[in-house]
Amino acid sequence: MTIIRALVLFFLVLGCKSTADAVTVSGAEQDAFEETTGDPVVIADAEKEYEITIIDPGFYSWLKSFARAEGYYSQSFLEHRNAIYVVNWNQRVLLPGAYPSNLYEWPIDYDPQIDYGYEVNYKLYNYFIYFQRKYDQRLGPFIPRL
Repeated sequence: MTIIRALVLFFLVLGCKSTADAVTVSGAEQDAFEETTGDPVVIADAEKEYEITIIDPGFYSWLKSFARAEGYYSQSFLEHRNAIYVVNWNQRVLLPGAYPSNLYEWPIDYDPQIDYGYEVNYKLYNYFIYFQRKYDQRLGPFIPRL
């Protein structure tokens, strides 16, 4: 009986969301999220025939205003995070009943063994941060901070 209580307590504590994990979004950042006009952001590498087009109208403004400058993160850091985020993203695409299907419409074909270059990894990583902050989603164990 004590083991059952301990397990129940363990799962209750495990399931609780800490307020320290909450993401605080400023008014200016919220304004970027609510933009309805803006150019798509193309993430591409012509040499590797790779392209992602982000049509979320607030992303370009957010990227220029809130994201860390290019060069802040190493390429290996970006690749590692992107690999984790892509796996979680693609799992959600495959489970439309469990996650909002309007958010996870298309899988992302990202192979961690391919060197997509810094710019592709930088923009993809920042889109994941933007997406998580805007839609209050968590694509990995990391809090999506600026």
